[in-house]
Amino acid sequence: MNVTETTQTHLGNARRQAVAGLDGAALRTSLIESFRKLAPRQALKSPVIAIVLLGTLLSALITFAVPGNLAFGSAVTVILFITVLFANFAEAIAEARGRGQAASLRAARRDLVARRLSGRTRVSGESRVSASTLRPGDYVIVSAGEFVPADGEIVEGVATINEAAVTGESAPVLREAGTDRSGVIGGTKVLSDEIIVQVSAEPGQSFLDRMIALVEGANRQKTPNEIALTMLLAAMTLTFLIVVATLPALAGFVGAKLDPLLLIALLVCLIPTTIGGLLPAIGIAGMNRALAANVLAKSGKAVEVAGDVDVLLLDKTGTITYGDRQATQFHPLAGVEMARLREAAMLSSLADPTPEGKSIVKLAREQGSALQDPADANYVQFTAQTRMSGVDLKDSDLEGGIRVIRKGAGDAIERQVLGLGGLVPAELKGRIEQIARAGATPLVVSEGRHILGVIELSDVVKHGVKERFARLRAMGIKTIMITGDNPLTAAAIAAEAGVDDYIAEARPEDKLARIRAEQAGGRLIAMVGDGTNDAPALAQADVGLAMNSGTQAAKEAGNMVDLDSDPAKLLAVVEVGKQQLITRGALTTFSLANDVSKYFAILPALFAAAIPQMAALNIMQLSSPANAVLAALIFNAIIIPALIPLALKGVRFKPASSVALLRRNMLIYGVGGVLLPFVGIKLIDLALVAMGL
Repeated sequence: MNVTETTQTHLGNARRQAVAGLDGAALRTSLIESFRKLAPRQALKSPVIAIVLLGTLLSALITFAVPGNLAFGSAVTVILFITVLFANFAEAIAEARGRGQAASLRAARRDLVARRLSGRTRVSGESRVSASTLRPGDYVIVSAGEFVPADGEIVEGVATINEAAVTGESAPVLREAGTDRSGVIGGTKVLSDEIIVQVSAEPGQSFLDRMIALVEGANRQKTPNEIALTMLLAAMTLTFLIVVATLPALAGFVGAKLDPLLLIALLVCLIPTTIGGLLPAIGIAGMNRALAANVLAKSGKAVEVAGDVDVLLLDKTGTITYGDRQATQFHPLAGVEMARLREAAMLSSLADPTPEGKSIVKLAREQGSALQDPADANYVQFTAQTRMSGVDLKDSDLEGGIRVIRKGAGDAIERQVLGLGGLVPAELKGRIEQIARAGATPLVVSEGRHILGVIELSDVVKHGVKERFARLRAMGIKTIMITGDNPLTAAAIAAEAGVDDYIAEARPEDKLARIRAEQAGGRLIAMVGDGTNDAPALAQADVGLAMNSGTQAAKEAGNMVDLDSDPAKLLAVVEVGKQQLITRGALTTFSLANDVSKYFAILPALFAAAIPQMAALNIMQLSSPANAVLAALIFNAIIIPALIPLALKGVRFKPASSVALLRRNMLIYGVGGVLLPFVGIKLIDLALVAMGL
C-alpha cells in the first residue's frame, strides 16, 4: 500500500469513527476516564453531577456513622456512585470518539522534505530542507509525484492535486495560480506539472494540525447555549438544594422525622441529572457530526449558530450554478463585422486567466481566428471596482498611438466609451436584455470610442439546487443570491434556482453591507465563499463556510471549512446545527419531565410513616418505601447510559416550523419523559421484590 492509499485509509477510519460506534479499547479507555473525572476539578465543571458526587460522599458517611442502616445506605451510596460514573462515561465516550479521529489523522501526517527557493522563481536556486523549518513567506517548488510540504498559495503554475489526505476523496482537483482555487494544503500530493507555493502557515499550525486539535473533544470550548443551559441547571440545582435542606424543619411541624438518606435520594431525583450528565456529550457529538459531513468546524459555537441561521447568502458562480461560464456566441452590433468583434474579444482575453476568458479565446479560435499574443501588448487585469479587463496595443495609425480594447459589464463599458468621447448605440441595450433574459451573461466589447458587440456567456444552474432551497425555506431560512451579473440575468437565474432574493452587480463591499444590514435587524447570517474577496464577508457572517478549494484568506476568515468544496453543503451544516439544538432541547425536556414521575416514588416513601394520607400518592403501588427509593435511584442512574446513543447520534431532524418542532418534542420527550419512569420504576420494583428485597 502506498502513502496516498495509507492516508486515505486513515481518513476513512476517521470518517467512520465519526458516525459509528467505538471498539473495545476505546470503551475501556472511556471507562478509565470516567474514574479520572471524579477529581474535584473535573467534577465541578458540571454543577449537577458535582452535587450527586457530594451526595454520594454524604451517603457513605451516614451509612457508616449511623448504626442499623448499613444495607439500605450501602445500596443508596453504590447507586449514586454509579450515577456519577455513568454521567462521566457519557462525556468520556464522546471525547474518545474525537481522540480516535485525531489518532487516525495523526497517522496521516508524515515528515516531509521541502525544496525551498531562495527567491520566487525557479532560477533563484533551491535547497532541500525539512518541512518543519518552513516559515510564512517562504517559497517552495513542488513537482509531479511530490507532496506539498506546507499550507500555502500557488503563486506560479497549475497542477492536479490528490487531496485524499484531507478530504478522503481520491479524485484529483485542479489548483492554479491567480484564481480562487490557488490554496494548497500540506500533505497533499501533486499529480501533474510543477508549481511554486508561498508558505502561509507556521509549523504546527497547518490545516491538518488544527484539524487534529479541533476534533479532540476534550479540548473544546462550551457553546453559548450550552453555557446558558449549564447556568440554568446550576440555578435549578441550588433551588432544589434549598428546598430539600428546609424539608426537615417543615416536617417537624407535622411530627415527621426524615431519614437523611431519603433526603439525599430526593435531591438527586429532583435535580436534572439526566441532561446534566449528557450535556457535554451532546456538544462534542455536534462537532463529530460536522466532521462526518466532511465539514471542519473551528468551534462548537459555529455548529450551534448554524442551527439558528435566518438568512443564507450564496455566490451564484460555483454555488448555484456550475460556475464554469463558457462563451457560446459573439453578437456584433449593426455595422460591425463579426471578424472585428471576434478579434477584439480574443485580444482582450489572451491574458485573462479565468475560465470565461479562456473560453472566449477558445471560441474565437474555433471560429477561425489565428491571432497570437502581441509582443507590445499592455494587458489590463479585471478588478471588482472597474468590472472590466482588456489590452492596450501600440498603433501609430491611431490618434494617441494606442489601440484601447476592453470587455466587461455593460455599464462599465458604457462609462469607458463615454469617457473617451464616444456614443452608446441604442441597439446595445436590446442585445444585453435579450441575452440576459435567456439567463446568460452578456460581456460588452469596445475598441476606443466604439462599442463592437456582446459576448454571450452561458452558465447552468446545478441540478437539485431548487429542491435544496425549498428545503431551507421550510426551515424558515431566507436565501439570497449574490452575483456580479446585471439585474436581468440575475433575475432569470434567481427564478430558475428558486432563491428568495438576489443582489445584482454586487461588489465585495456590497456583500459586507448586506450582511451588516441583516444583522442589524436581529438576524443570524450564513455566508458561503471561496475567494480572497469573500474573506471580509465570511469574517462578518455569523457562520462563514469557506471552500477547501478556495484561497487561504477565505479559509482563515471563515469559521467552517467544507473539505468537499461543495457550496450546497451549507444545507447539511444547518441541519447538523439544528439537530444539535433539537437534541439538547429534547433531552432537556425528557430530563425535566421524568423528574415528575420520580416524585411519586420518593415523596410517599419520605412521609408515609408520619402522614398515612401520603400513601394515596403511591399510584405505582410500589412494594415498600425502601424499594421505592432504590427503584427511583436505579432508574435515574440507568437512564443516562441508555440515552448515550441518542446524545451521540442526535435526534432525527425533519424540516418544520419552530412551533411544529416544539409540539413534537413535547409529545415525544415531554409526555414520554413523564410516562417512561412510571413503567421503568415499577419494573425495577418488581425485580427487587423477586430478589427478596
